[in-house]
Amino acid sequence: MSKHHRTNWFLYSILLVSIGLVIGVIFSAHYGLIPFGQARDGKPVPPRVTEQLAQTGQAFVEIAKAVTPAVVNISTVIKSPQQAAPFFDDPFFRRFFGDEFREFEPRKRPGLASGVIVSVDGYIVTNNHVVSNAEQIKVLLSDKREFKAKLIGADPKTEIAVIKIDANDLPIIVWSDSDKLQVGEFAIAVGNPFGLNQTVTMGIISAVGRANVGVAEYEDFIQTDAAINPGNSGGALVNIRGELIGVNTAIFSQSGGYQGIGFAVPSNMVKAVMESLIKSGKVVRGWLGVAVQPITSELAQQFGLKDAKGALVSDVVKGSPAEKGGIQRGDVIVSVNGKEIQDSAHLRNTIAQMPVAAKVKIKVVRDKAEKTLDIVIAELPKDIAGTGRGMKEGDSGGNYENIFADIMVEDLTPDIARQLNLPKAARGVVVAGVERGSAAEEAGLKRGDVIEEINKQRINNTKDYRRIASKIKKGESVLLLINRRGNTFYITISAD
Repeated sequence: MSKHHRTNWFLYSILLVSIGLVIGVIFSAHYGLIPFGQARDGKPVPPRVTEQLAQTGQAFVEIAKAVTPAVVNISTVIKSPQQAAPFFDDPFFRRFFGDEFREFEPRKRPGLASGVIVSVDGYIVTNNHVVSNAEQIKVLLSDKREFKAKLIGADPKTEIAVIKIDANDLPIIVWSDSDKLQVGEFAIAVGNPFGLNQTVTMGIISAVGRANVGVAEYEDFIQTDAAINPGNSGGALVNIRGELIGVNTAIFSQSGGYQGIGFAVPSNMVKAVMESLIKSGKVVRGWLGVAVQPITSELAQQFGLKDAKGALVSDVVKGSPAEKGGIQRGDVIVSVNGKEIQDSAHLRNTIAQMPVAAKVKIKVVRDKAEKTLDIVIAELPKDIAGTGRGMKEGDSGGNYENIFADIMVEDLTPDIARQLNLPKAARGVVVAGVERGSAAEEAGLKRGDVIEEINKQRINNTKDYRRIASKIKKGESVLLLINRRGNTFYITISAD
């Protein structure tokens, strides 16, 4: 290309760009498309926002207006014991200094948290740890009125408590059915973090059915990334319709503050506990009478399940509703009244919320076939509350080798049974030793465990053990029933 042509091409390019800029300015001026940050007639111009987005933002504003009046500030006075000076009661000391040293007496420690008004006549739900050991409870409403509150009842097993103030025509939040919650829904937390009243934060439902968190005995937490901080305890978690889906209870944090993971007790559990506390001052829980454990993929294969869902029955209490209704050890409970059971914690929570004397239909998988049983729920006995939960999740075994080569066993004598807290009639072989680092140890087998079954075949003594163990083929999956100091559970291992 000649120098003349290159010059003409350059001039044409500049002309085309200039024409484009002029057309763009004329078009923007005509349609009012002036970029954000520039000014028109000396005034700042806001960004163009779609009507749908503006309506969504207004929806959150309306939700906040509706629910914040029903979320209260709770302050408590809790006795905090302090060690007294050793000479405080000395007559000589008191003769000269009298009673001036009151700082040695138990101090009163104030506490700040949140609560949710659930009835127009003054019932409020909050967390058990908010009011536990409180000698005085005060409630501050959104309109700045303050009331002394009375503790109606508390349930440490779910971390829920109910208090009441003497007031009427109070604002409330409508209950939602937390069983219908789905991961990804909007979640709005309302409370008083760090004493900052009526704080509203927004996020989504990160997970549902969280258990084994270590906060309470009965756990079925909603997990959310809506900001929850100290002081939010007992506050409301609501959905996009402004309905109560949970009561904020705990945070997962290494710093003590918000790190994106908060937990709330679901509304259905809160409501059931609240109604029981108001009616009887205690929580009456349903009882089935089984020890259950989670289903692993190996156990699912052993028991003929399509997936690792349900609760494996590792033991049945004598005389319990489960025994009377026909539930057997080795059954896998897959549904209750048509509601699918996800795991052992889910079953436990479901049964606990059942009313006493309720007739339920429980579907089990037995010998790889489904069977439906009619069970009448009883009340959880006080003497076994908190026991018979079977094996905790994470304790069960996986896919391992050389199980029998690394296990030393001996006959279970009455004397050994007594030492292991087992009945005299107990049968099986006791594990005298497990090779360190072996597959059996990794599977969870421990010294002192009693092997009662191998592949559902009863073991009465070492002779039975050797006979059945010798028939296990290389690579065959083995199912062991273990009795550990009165608690039975299954483990599954691959032998080589």
